[in-house]
Amino acid sequence: MKKTKLGEFEELVLLTVAALQADAYGVEIKRELELRIKEKLSVGSIQSALKRMEEKGFLTSEFGETTLKRGGKRKRIYTTTSYAHKVLAEMKEIRAGLWDAIPKLTPQLKVI
Repeated sequence: MKKTKLGEFEELVLLTVAALQADAYGVEIKRELELRIKEKLSVGSIQSALKRMEEKGFLTSEFGETTLKRGGKRKRIYTTTSYAHKVLAEMKEIRAGLWDAIPKLTPQLKVI
């Protein structure tokens, strides 16, 4: 079976959705991710990544309740799927293995 790959940005967005849980909607995902990567992001880049990952089966979404604060507009709340959790766990294991291998590959490399 062919594995669905995650790009670096998609992985970061997916991890952010998983961390935010019930608060995982566009603006909050953008705010949290900008805070962590210390970089400005466009709403469009976040929305595109969310749409791609929903199409790939990593996310589901539904509209929340209307609020006066948002002028009656509803938030689209994103939720990670069990498939997303499986893929994220695999990615974490792969990355940890590679980090563990660095001293074996290049003993002179010092982690800063």
